[in-house]
Amino acid sequence: MDPKTRVRKAVIPVAGNGTRFLPATKAMPKEMLTIVDRPVVQYAVDEAIEAGIEHIVFVTSRNKSAIEDHFDDTPELISSLQRAGKSHQVSELERLLPRPGSVSFTRQQAPLGLGHAVWCARDLIGNEPFALLLPDMLCYGMRGCMAGLMDLYNETGGNIVAVEECAPEETSKYGIIGKGSAVRHGFAVTKMVEKPHPSEAPSNFYLNGRYILQPEIFDILARQERGAGNEIQLTDGMLRLSETQSFHAQVYGGRTFDCGSKHGFIEANVAFALARADIGGLVYDSIRNLVVSHEAQMTAA
Repeated sequence: MDPKTRVRKAVIPVAGNGTRFLPATKAMPKEMLTIVDRPVVQYAVDEAIEAGIEHIVFVTSRNKSAIEDHFDDTPELISSLQRAGKSHQVSELERLLPRPGSVSFTRQQAPLGLGHAVWCARDLIGNEPFALLLPDMLCYGMRGCMAGLMDLYNETGGNIVAVEECAPEETSKYGIIGKGSAVRHGFAVTKMVEKPHPSEAPSNFYLNGRYILQPEIFDILARQERGAGNEIQLTDGMLRLSETQSFHAQVYGGRTFDCGSKHGFIEANVAFALARADIGGLVYDSIRNLVVSHEAQMTAA
């Protein structure tokens, strides 16, 4: 296969249970929790489309039908909004509606890890490279993270990962890569280590949940033994793939919020709200007043 075959498809895994957000996620997928007024998963889809992706494959599980409904047409709602004269909302909903046939869904029947979730998309991806976006990792910047990966892929081909820098003492929280020779938009990856102790980390560049992978990863994941957490780990599969194929890293110039954690989810809501022209000023004033009030209470206590 041509190492620079165009990337047309993306995989978005949405099969997780979201236990860290219970009870909110008891009856609602965690990916449908909103950042301001959009579900978390919508941001990943928008990022993929901005990067030129033509077809998105969602890997789902039980109780995720709300995600399918979100990316489907709603003629009754559209008619109701039109009758009420809410043309702006109609335009926004129509803009977000995927083109017919551009979205597919497949099931991960058992929670066997991210590597297994990716493997579940194999028949829908076929024998071509694909993008992978983890929706919990919400990228915030002037330009989508995946668009930058596409730039690097068009130079180097092969496999691409997005990275950011963390504090050296925090490497044990992330998948960490080793930094090799530079290319114009990134650098070669020399090593990948899952959550290394700071004294053993090859760098402080961590994987932020955006990838472009060659289809040979599927055969590797099919034979992959379970790793950390008794799950099939994607990083383990990528390590094996790196033995025969190149990996390059693109440093993301924005910031990634881990919306799988309560702290990251709240941070993302604040950041995206402050960036909004319609509510940013009001949110800023509210946060400032809350902080002043909180500090006064702490001082009084």
